[in-house]
Amino acid sequence: MSRAVRRRRSTKAPPKPPGEPPTKRILVSVDAAETRVAILEDDRTAECYVERRGQQSAVGHVWKGKVTNVLAGMEAAFVDVGLPKNGFLHVDEVVALGVPKHRRQIAELLQKGGDVIVQATKDAMGTKGVRLTMQLSLAGRFLVYLPYGDGVGISKRLDDDERTRLRSVCDAIRDEGDGGIIVRTAAAGAAAEELGRDLTHLRRLWSALQRRSEAGGSPTLLYTEADISLRVIRDLLNDAVEEVLVDDQVQHDRILKFLRRTSPGVAERVHLYAGSGDMMRELGVEAAIDSTLDRRAPLPSGGSLVIDDTEAMTVIDVNSGRNVGKGRNRLEDTVTRTNLEAAAEVVRQLRLRDIGGIVIIDFIDMDDAENRKAVKDALDEALRADRTRTFVGEISALGLVEMTRQNIFEGPREIMCEPCPECEGEGTVLTLDTLSVHVERQLRLALRADGGANGDEPAVVRVNPRVARRLADGGERVAALIAHAGRPVDIVPDDDVDAGDFVLGAPTSTGS
Repeated sequence: MSRAVRRRRSTKAPPKPPGEPPTKRILVSVDAAETRVAILEDDRTAECYVERRGQQSAVGHVWKGKVTNVLAGMEAAFVDVGLPKNGFLHVDEVVALGVPKHRRQIAELLQKGGDVIVQATKDAMGTKGVRLTMQLSLAGRFLVYLPYGDGVGISKRLDDDERTRLRSVCDAIRDEGDGGIIVRTAAAGAAAEELGRDLTHLRRLWSALQRRSEAGGSPTLLYTEADISLRVIRDLLNDAVEEVLVDDQVQHDRILKFLRRTSPGVAERVHLYAGSGDMMRELGVEAAIDSTLDRRAPLPSGGSLVIDDTEAMTVIDVNSGRNVGKGRNRLEDTVTRTNLEAAAEVVRQLRLRDIGGIVIIDFIDMDDAENRKAVKDALDEALRADRTRTFVGEISALGLVEMTRQNIFEGPREIMCEPCPECEGEGTVLTLDTLSVHVERQLRLALRADGGANGDEPAVVRVNPRVARRLADGGERVAALIAHAGRPVDIVPDDDVDAGDFVLGAPTSTGS
């Protein structure tokens, strides 16, 4: 049994003093069809990411693209980078050295048919293609290298003394005209040798991209960003992270290889999960991911959040529910306590669901201005843990808070669901990919529990025909099931089995 499972079953630790940072863990789970990464804070899921095979995020990818259209009225251009939809490039994202931003005009900087080196800053969503920039940024473990930038920027999450030290180190390792450097939060405590090694690697990467661009036509993919697990490890593994648990040997080895090259001192925190069950289910991540499909999120005292997505914005309504107070508590006190709980849970839901764009939070009305300020302060404090850029307005007399949150990736809900064909897109249903992954995951556990009781005799599995076809694509997923079962596995299409279910065993003579 893994250390993680032992800890989960042990006596609950006493609550931490206010202001003490949470204990963090990173979980990486790999299936044949998808990779999931979760960030746990005090054993509660705070963020989760899902990446399907063949549907990886394009953010960070670099292409040599071809300009297909220049729109002077929008001060933007569309660029063919080889994806189904052309990318969008605004004039402010065009590299024009020596030209002030207020004097830039897209028609003078780019021409239709011209080649440009661009990088994706936001995934394609809905009818929109990827968002592009020519201001390239290449991320390392400790540094971000900006080939067309200048100077040194230091993460504001670091304290003043560490920022001063890191600036001195970076000034020493940079060459004149070397481009810009952003020092990441992960660089806290890093030695000059580690920062220098990171910068050297990024310089070589940029030189390689330039050579590939000169050698190839357009559109051409010049650089592929790391997969979701390596990105999270690279960006988040610092002193605040207690351990990384990985449930796949190959991915465990990849992460160790990456860290031994970039940060040997933290490689010892990466462990292969040794539990007998499903890691994500055992540690509560599966339930957290499933909860992102619900409109309602419960609050500790009996209230709840109701989260509704519209095309223009996300609206979060705070309900008191069963929380009606006790004894002689004033209504204002009960409402304020519910709103304080809601402030923390709203931020957790924003992170867990990766909600972006405009967000309106409708807190329960409070008469006391001091109480409204306390709720706003609680919201601001919770947002300190959110790495995504946000802007929050003041809480109004009606209890409304307007905020924006940067939207870069698709959240679990967008990946797992699609518009419902029965209600013309007003609702959502699980995609066939999601259903087949669910069946595959549960079937793997069932085959493991079955334990090869029938020796080398094939395990007969009946699934819905649509799921059977998806599992058979490429053959890798069935091969993975066979490896887990330790014996042959026969996938049998059966119209009587629901798309999200399976039956282990051959059909009876009555066909039931």
